[in-house]
Amino acid sequence: MNKVMLIAMLLFTGVAHAERIKDIASIAGVRSNQLVGYALVVGLDKSGDKTAFTGQSLRSMMGKFGITLPPGVDPKSKNIAAVSVSADLPAFAKPGQKIDVTVSSIGDAKSLRGGTLLMSPLRGADGKVYAVAQGNLVVGGLSAGGQDGSKITVNNPLVGRIPNGATVEQVVPTSFDQSAEIVFNLNNADFTTANRMADSINKTLGADSAKALDATSVSVIAPANPSQRVGFASVVENIEVSPDDAPAKVIVNSRTGTVIINSKVKVQPAAVSHGSLTVTINENPQVSQPNPLSGGETVVTPQSDVSIKEDKNHMFVFNPGVSLDEIVKAVNNVGAGPSDLVAILEALKSAGALRAELIVI
Repeated sequence: MNKVMLIAMLLFTGVAHAERIKDIASIAGVRSNQLVGYALVVGLDKSGDKTAFTGQSLRSMMGKFGITLPPGVDPKSKNIAAVSVSADLPAFAKPGQKIDVTVSSIGDAKSLRGGTLLMSPLRGADGKVYAVAQGNLVVGGLSAGGQDGSKITVNNPLVGRIPNGATVEQVVPTSFDQSAEIVFNLNNADFTTANRMADSINKTLGADSAKALDATSVSVIAPANPSQRVGFASVVENIEVSPDDAPAKVIVNSRTGTVIINSKVKVQPAAVSHGSLTVTINENPQVSQPNPLSGGETVVTPQSDVSIKEDKNHMFVFNPGVSLDEIVKAVNNVGAGPSDLVAILEALKSAGALRAELIVI
């Protein structure tokens, strides 16, 4: 197995890089909302559902158009499929605007390719209808099979999208213009960054214009007139802030062997020796042939050859406060692979020599 190790090093030059507030924070209450609905996809080429609830849905839809099926008749059509429809409703979306929708099969359909989504009301968590979806699906996957049972599938033919496939029907209320303050929430909570953000806003807008509420939120006094808030928010979100460095972390992906170490990781004095012991056992059975007149029997005598090999890796020493560059060089000099590096880091953490949070995903 080919072992590949990727070490991503996030190094800083000592001068903090300024970021706009809009890149590291978001306004409280200004968010998207998830919508979901249920509908039928029609026009499939005999690749639809065979489930009972699909036929029930078809019967219900036909009843709304004044078509009544005889009792006991189960409308089993291979050209329809029951699907779930999902979408993200952006903040401040207005009635009449278009949003994208994702359509996913929830039955045993073979493919949604070539299908058309019938009108589907999309509801929010409160049960209200905020958009209506309908249109032709764009499916990137396909599936084909032969009479002998062979089958080939490319991508996923059971999920499709409809660009601009839903029309917004009503506005989701927000708290943007309901309070005397605008609260900015950091994407990554940090007390130092929150304090620096408040200081930067006060330097630009005046003293006591902003205050840090906690490690995530910074409150800014906003104009009372709602029409002035858009320009005010634009000014604030373009103010530059120097975020604090991230805490020392080592992240290990046990599945891929990826190890990510940021620049704040330090190692206390420690000596490390890492080697491997290989035991090899070979079976060489021997045939014992007696003399012709001895009256003995021919037997097989087992014989095992056991050998032991130990790699002679050198011991290396970490000096106090060793940097990331030195850690990587020391590990590479002994030829440690991904699994060896993970073992070394875990041992250093257990010994109290690794000054970082070790996260295994």
